[in-house]
Amino acid sequence: MKKVYIMIASMVLMFSIKSNAQIVKAEIRATGLTCSMCSNAINKQLKSMPEVINVETDLNTNTFTVTLKEGNGLSPKVFKEKVEKAGFFIGSLVVTAKPETIAKNTYILVNDKKSNASEVQFQVVDKGYVTEKEFKKLSKSYKNIETYASNNEEDFHIKMIN
Repeated sequence: MKKVYIMIASMVLMFSIKSNAQIVKAEIRATGLTCSMCSNAINKQLKSMPEVINVETDLNTNTFTVTLKEGNGLSPKVFKEKVEKAGFFIGSLVVTAKPETIAKNTYILVNDKKSNASEVQFQVVDKGYVTEKEFKKLSKSYKNIETYASNNEEDFHIKMIN
């Protein structure tokens, strides 16, 4: 009987942690856009995700701010896929997330900045999440991080912003 209680308690804990492990907002700066029709293509791709509440577009900076539903299990890879499906690339991806999200996913911190806030903000600095020029520069800076050069699509190297 005691084992049943332990199993139920651990399942409740596991599901409560998962509900808190989430991306709250993503700010995507896209590259290659030349007109409003280009931004519409990205906007349409982002809005097609059931986890998306709202997408705000800034045509001056080609930035898309995506607000997400609570409890989503998205990773940065989804945003990259959606932007590329629209025919464009990510120049910058800044994510606002619950701190537990970092511990629950394959995020590798490239700077020493820590935060005790209820939400953290970080930039994904892997190839495909920054411009090619920025990636070359970052590759030199992060040459001591063995996993950075490997370009594993399941690992996300992040730089804490706040």
